[in-house]
Amino acid sequence: MSAFPCSDDVLPESVTLLPLPEVADKLGISVTRVHQMLRDHQLLALRRDGVAGVPEIFFDPAGGVTKHLPGLITVMKDAKYTDEEILEWIFTDDDSLPGKPIEALHGPLAREVIRRAAADPF
Repeated sequence: MSAFPCSDDVLPESVTLLPLPEVADKLGISVTRVHQMLRDHQLLALRRDGVAGVPEIFFDPAGGVTKHLPGLITVMKDAKYTDEEILEWIFTDDDSLPGKPIEALHGPLAREVIRRAAADPF
């Protein structure tokens, strides 16, 4: 089985990361299943201080993965963006949303974020 993808840390220190075992606990699955979600591009991970983690904001209050996140990742991967570029884009302030695309995924602007990603995020 191949290793799971893990990006360089391109996010500000203020972004809270959950280590993969915590992600597994939050989702009620095994760590190996989290690895598969990363390989399937349902989630993105990055390595900070030698520890692989997933941004905490990728999860909804009920504990699941934010509904539109896997679709957004797929749209951007299909457009040939790297994981680092995707992370940078979804965590960059956009006054027209307002806020960051990742924050908008938690509300009524989620489809607009995906539309923008499909149109050309950068």
